[in-house]
Amino acid sequence: MKLEIGMTSFADNTDIYTKNGIQEKLTAAERIRNIVEEIQLADEVGLDVYGLGEHHRSDYAVSDPVTVLAAAATTTKRIKLSSAVTVLSSDDPVRVYERFATLDAVSNGRAEIMVGRGSF
Repeated sequence: MKLEIGMTSFADNTDIYTKNGIQEKLTAAERIRNIVEEIQLADEVGLDVYGLGEHHRSDYAVSDPVTVLAAAATTTKRIKLSSAVTVLSSDDPVRVYERFATLDAVSNGRAEIMVGRGSF
């Protein structure tokens, strides 16, 4: 058995930062681009896996992790790309399979899926 080390994100977008003395919040687009850069860095430093969760609320930037993971697949080499959760109860299982099969093809076999239910 091999121990794998990775990280996850649910792409929460609630942090406030100061820019030129003004408090601001990242846009969802900025947060998504930062996540892609974070996945690239995780690959460069040798982490084994990056998991990205799915949320459908305004305080989270990613509602479709597969799209973001596919973007990261084009600029990474070895890191496994996983959903931190795919909410199967609110999606079509065939479409979930098709999206992850496409991610697996784009990433040269590095896609993984974690399925669960979602509720707040």
